[in-house]
Amino acid sequence: MDITAIKQALPESAKDLRLNFDRVLQAEHLTARQAAGTFLACAFAARNGELLSVARTATAEVLGSDAAEVEKVAATMGMNNVYYRSIHLLENAALGQMPAKLRMQSLAHPEGDRLDRELWAFAVSAVNGCGKCLKAHEHTLKQEGARDEALQDSLRIASVVAASAAALDAASFAKSA
Repeated sequence: MDITAIKQALPESAKDLRLNFDRVLQAEHLTARQAAGTFLACAFAARNGELLSVARTATAEVLGSDAAEVEKVAATMGMNNVYYRSIHLLENAALGQMPAKLRMQSLAHPEGDRLDRELWAFAVSAVNGCGKCLKAHEHTLKQEGARDEALQDSLRIASVVAASAAALDAASFAKSA
């Protein structure tokens, strides 16, 4: 399955997603590597097998062996997003002061470009709904020189990929019912 097939698999109720899909992947303010990595990381975070398979194929040429690094960032952020979103929502000052004691070596000692990795982590945090992580990655991105337009492109990819995964899951469920 390719991107065209994914778009065709989206139900009519998701027509806006179909129309936005190509446009967001051609992000104006991200490099090809940043956009491809954001697409793959968000597909990983969105947990739809079809979409992840398509993202892996569609980004293979641009990312090459870096695809494994993108997925490592997405996996680590999945863990962090659950933990830090929970800490944030609980508003328990004592819990907030405790060290997480979670292994995060892929973020602490990254391979590759830090700005790219932060964009991917930022987008995955959006998919997973972790405001605390979004703010932390936004801060780091700004320190690294990222412009708001790049952050917006990253969020647009995250929103279309996450919503497409949900629409594909719903369409699959409807077919099996």
